[in-house]
Amino acid sequence: MVTVAEGVTLAGAALGAVGGALVALEFFQVPSYVTYEEEWDSYDVDIAPAEVTEHTNLGRVGGLLVSLGFTLLFVGELL
Repeated sequence: MVTVAEGVTLAGAALGAVGGALVALEFFQVPSYVTYEEEWDSYDVDIAPAEVTEHTNLGRVGGLLVSLGFTLLFVGELL
């Protein structure tokens, strides 16, 4: 049987691992201002500050899960 402290610690580690994987996937996203031109076999960078999105919801959720995981690990140690 798993005690409450061990359960909270394991849940924190699991959430942190999933969040870390989501943040890692975020690094492989191509920014919205970069396009690939197949005809010229090159990348084009067109920056309009009002339309730039640097982060997707995938990375935001991953960051929140990592922070929640660290919080649960800390609470598990206190219990």
